[in-house]
Amino acid sequence: MDYAASRDEALARIAAAQDLGALETLRVEFLGKQGSVSGLLKTLGGMSADERQAVGPQIHALRESVSEALTTRKAALESAALDAQLAVETIDLTLPASETPRGSIHPVSQVMDELAEIFADMGFAVATGPEIEDDWHNFTALNIPESHPARAMHDTFYFPDKDGEGRAMLLRTHTSPVQIRAMLGQGAPIRIIAPGRVYRSDSDATHTPMFHQVEGLVIDRGITLGHLKWTLETFLKAFFERDDIVLRLRPSYFPFTEPSVEVDVGFAIVNGKRVLGGSGDAPGHGWMELLGSGMVNRKVIAAGGLDPDEWQGFAFGVGVDRLAMLKYGMDDLRAFFDGDVRWAAHYGFNPHDVPTLSGGVGTAA
Repeated sequence: MDYAASRDEALARIAAAQDLGALETLRVEFLGKQGSVSGLLKTLGGMSADERQAVGPQIHALRESVSEALTTRKAALESAALDAQLAVETIDLTLPASETPRGSIHPVSQVMDELAEIFADMGFAVATGPEIEDDWHNFTALNIPESHPARAMHDTFYFPDKDGEGRAMLLRTHTSPVQIRAMLGQGAPIRIIAPGRVYRSDSDATHTPMFHQVEGLVIDRGITLGHLKWTLETFLKAFFERDDIVLRLRPSYFPFTEPSVEVDVGFAIVNGKRVLGGSGDAPGHGWMELLGSGMVNRKVIAAGGLDPDEWQGFAFGVGVDRLAMLKYGMDDLRAFFDGDVRWAAHYGFNPHDVPTLSGGVGTAA
């Protein structure tokens, strides 16, 4: 067989291919499982050693030549296609813009600003902490035992390496570690909120692996559950800009608070949607679970370097994204993180509409 002639014919046909589809047809014809060159390679197994020594290099050279020609031609065709596309899609940057460019504030950023404004009026400061935490601040200091499900690998993003003290490192699962750092760093009394990103291994329409949370902490002398309820009621009335917000506190359990309470808020069904306001026990109304809270556990206060016999406090936590969904009528949490400009344009806020208690914390663009 004249391998040189076969090579020349194959290279000529490859060079004449006019588009990527034709080139792919030739690749299958030559190098596919049933291709002509692949078939020649299969014949080597039935040859004698002398025949393989004489013919083998010629067949392998044929295959290498065809493969290289296919690669070169494919690159040339792709480059030509890109040049043609760029020629058609050119934009004349000297033309005036068809509309004025306009950015917007993401709803999460807006709600963060609203929270800071409301709580600042109640004397709260904003505290922050690292998103990469050690398990002592994230779990142990918050009275979360080693056997607690929250520590499981399927719920928490752990890092393979430990810190200098041998503690496991992780992406924080809540902003509660900021409470411990605040107590250790500044002592008491304390009145802070801790907004920020948190991470858990979960994803559906109402959960994402990364989401936003705000926690509140008050440590002082003589703090009671009544102070907690008043604070939450005042906050929610200001945030939702309604005076008919009604709360219901239900006993619950959290390792870092004792007693612990779930906070429900009353709502009514209006045009098929839940609208917050009014008592959930009224006809046509109901209760919606909104956040968790409670009196700070004595062990947590002690872990923060304070005397639990002298200092008491309350804490609460709520999802910032969930607050935004309820207030601004969004139905899918995943859209918050898709980066869709159309979604941001629809739900975004004018950068000049800064939340103020006098002007309205939720003024939309």
